[in-house]
Amino acid sequence: MNKNAKPNYAFIDSQNLNLGIKSQGWTLDFRKFRLYLRNKYNVQKAYLFIGQMAGQEFLYDRLQSMGYHLIFKPTTEYKVKGKVMVKGNVDAELVLYAAAKVFDEYDKAIIVSGDGDFHCLAEYLLEKGKLGYILVPNKKFSSLLRRFDMYVKRVDNAKRSLQLVQNKKARTSGRYETLGIPGHGDTPNIARQRPKVNKRGRNKGRK
Repeated sequence: MNKNAKPNYAFIDSQNLNLGIKSQGWTLDFRKFRLYLRNKYNVQKAYLFIGQMAGQEFLYDRLQSMGYHLIFKPTTEYKVKGKVMVKGNVDAELVLYAAAKVFDEYDKAIIVSGDGDFHCLAEYLLEKGKLGYILVPNKKFSSLLRRFDMYVKRVDNAKRSLQLVQNKKARTSGRYETLGIPGHGDTPNIARQRPKVNKRGRNKGRK
């Protein structure tokens, strides 16, 4: 490999990816997905565009430890049939980074989203010779991306490699951290079992 060759970067619409996968009845393992991007698409940096909410520091720390570069978008609340929903639209930030801020740093861009709002970005990258692939969550992606069919790859086709398999004991015990935000859809539930703690504050089983 040429040492002067530029790497590929991924630009991930976290909400579109997560909701698109969950709509198919399974959960994406974000750690496996980061490795998938690196091994299959030579992605050195993976920018994850995500809505920012107070109290979700553990979520953000975990995602960063997996190798994602988080770009935050302030969230807004709205009601649907009396239920409070949270939204963090990341479209503008994703386009800004891919087309301007880090444009000169990468060879090819891997866009991860099935949102038709990114068709203009795909057109621009194609004109500049920098469109790598468009990874869509499932077959129900925007018709505006159909013209880029030769660049489109479906994440759900790699379900066997990317599905989250939770530890059964952690799942049933209730002692696990969730990385999902209910009603937000930025990321799936990724479990991490907590150690048992006795009344003295020491891990159970430690002498």
